[in-house]
Amino acid sequence: MICPACGVENPPIARFCLACGLPLADETTRDERRIVSIIFVDLVGFTARAEQLDPEEVRALLTPYHEQVRREIESFGGIVEKFIGDAVMGIFGAPLAYGDDAERAVRAALVVRDSVASGDLQIRIAVNTGEAVVALGARPALGESMVAGDVVNTASRLQSQAPINGVVVGEKTYLETRDVIGYEEAESVTAKGKADPVRAWVALEALTEAGRRLPGERAIVGRSPELQLFNSIWARVTAERHPHLVSIFGPAGVGKSTVVASFARAQRAEGAQVFRGRALPYRESGAYGALATQILRLCGAYESDTTEVIARKLHERTGELLAGSPVDPRLVAEHLGAIVGIDAGGGAADRDELFSSARWFIEAAARERPTILVFEDVHWADANLLDLIETLATQCHGLPLLLMTLARPELLDARESWGGRLASYTSMTLGPLGADQARELALRRLGDATRLDEVVEVAEGNPLFIEQLAATMEETASGALPTSIRGLVAARLDALPQQDRALLLDAAVVGRVFWSDVLTALNPDPDVERTLDELERRDLIRRDPSSILENQQQFAFTHSLIRDVAYELLPRADRARRHRTVAEFFERSTGSSGEAIGALARHWRDAGDFDRAIDQLTRAAEVAERGWAKDHATVLYREALELVPPEDSARRTQLTRRLALASAASFHLDDVRRPGSPPA
Repeated sequence: MICPACGVENPPIARFCLACGLPLADETTRDERRIVSIIFVDLVGFTARAEQLDPEEVRALLTPYHEQVRREIESFGGIVEKFIGDAVMGIFGAPLAYGDDAERAVRAALVVRDSVASGDLQIRIAVNTGEAVVALGARPALGESMVAGDVVNTASRLQSQAPINGVVVGEKTYLETRDVIGYEEAESVTAKGKADPVRAWVALEALTEAGRRLPGERAIVGRSPELQLFNSIWARVTAERHPHLVSIFGPAGVGKSTVVASFARAQRAEGAQVFRGRALPYRESGAYGALATQILRLCGAYESDTTEVIARKLHERTGELLAGSPVDPRLVAEHLGAIVGIDAGGGAADRDELFSSARWFIEAAARERPTILVFEDVHWADANLLDLIETLATQCHGLPLLLMTLARPELLDARESWGGRLASYTSMTLGPLGADQARELALRRLGDATRLDEVVEVAEGNPLFIEQLAATMEETASGALPTSIRGLVAARLDALPQQDRALLLDAAVVGRVFWSDVLTALNPDPDVERTLDELERRDLIRRDPSSILENQQQFAFTHSLIRDVAYELLPRADRARRHRTVAEFFERSTGSSGEAIGALARHWRDAGDFDRAIDQLTRAAEVAERGWAKDHATVLYREALELVPPEDSARRTQLTRRLALASAASFHLDDVRRPGSPPA
């Protein structure tokens, strides 16, 4: 691949130029519809100020400002799309989604507010979340526009009305982040081109550390088997004084943190000391970030303490724990300083010495009191931290010490042998809630059963999805999928290799159920079977034991939301092209059953070929009528009628008549089915 910016040749796997660092164009890149969060930062009164300055003086002011804003946005995982004079526009959620993009955008905005506004500059900032068309092959560094949509225009309008040195956000951003960001409601913004005023909130401060959530108030639902397993392991650890590593895997929102927090609360009440640390994918997260947090808490120190205070507490606590030990507490404290990211008086000669000091400190803490260390989100952890966790699990002996790691399944892609060398290791995958537990959680959140079945059906046992769907149904009239759920699922899809992801998007066009042959029709790839095996291993799809198409393996998405989000990523033109290919495949491969005709009709409709869709819908309705499914026939006739153009009066008259007859027959059938009705 030749870099268009500097002309250097790069290997095919390179996504960025190895010489200049700019993104490389890829033949497979295309437009996608994505949920993004846009951040606009603009200086206040700079135009008038610049009028009085020499151009070189203007540049001297703008350059450090631009670099500081860019640095803060990128440190949270966003990208800067453009600089427009003294305005900066950044994007979160594209080209990659992380699942918490709105939160990242607001946190970045707050940091920019505090850092830039602390000088002699004044700024206004806005963050807005919504759907946009994203050009995945665009190169913002070369001035190419990456996103388009109303979300961008609204963000610009909000920014112009933001308070000086303040951050204002739109409604979707507020709804997604209000649990972790403190807000006060602002006056609605009257934006040009908007029929209604835009609701707005002023972001005040972060309520939690990055990556953390406020503890939930509701009791845990279900998970009794998992809690029993944890309790059993902990009982053995304390009785036999034999350290153990437990790894809990599961997708975002399934409840890993919740179930471990419930277990930890119970053990803390019984006298154990529990410390939690989280690996972060952004900001200045050090190589040992999760362990660093735990070490600080073990020493009674906090990240907000000065370097001198942290160093003093490290030395004091290490001296207490290792008093009478054959190792030098002073050296251990100095090495721990390197782990927590400060200079505590010296450094380790090599990594083994650093790991040994960490082990001596943790062992001493566990001897003093039974200890549980919880490492969250280790799929984002640096390889050094993963090595250190395995070292602790392997080399610590004779101690009541439990190490618990929480991760998404992606960890095993990067670390296939995780836990494989350990004698005391338990791995478990946390699955969705059962039907009864899901209904209980949904009922608690909704307060009534009005839309209970709808929430349970869509969420399919994922506790976070249940919470988000219930909240959306309570607070908005929209039936759209909450952007936070779309973001979480999109982040999972973005983590896939390009070939696997492309195949999954093709499958989404076919439907919740699909077949390998139709995927080959969409994209003649000789590795289709291998890719399907890989997607099944990742628990995104599953093989069905039977198929409605002869001699063709049938697959299904493991979760309807995976299919829905994958489908929504495709622009309308790409969807229509794929639907046409699928319709042509079904015409060649299926018979004349009502189900096959109905599916074919909908693919022609979504392909934009309404004439063929009307014909197939009419055929499907006729089949339904012959089977005395009059109510289903009325649905199909109504769908067909909606596609007939107003000027085609003859066709409209014919379909209207058939719809009326089917509706009347359906009404009388209801009378017959009603208990106590006389026989027909």
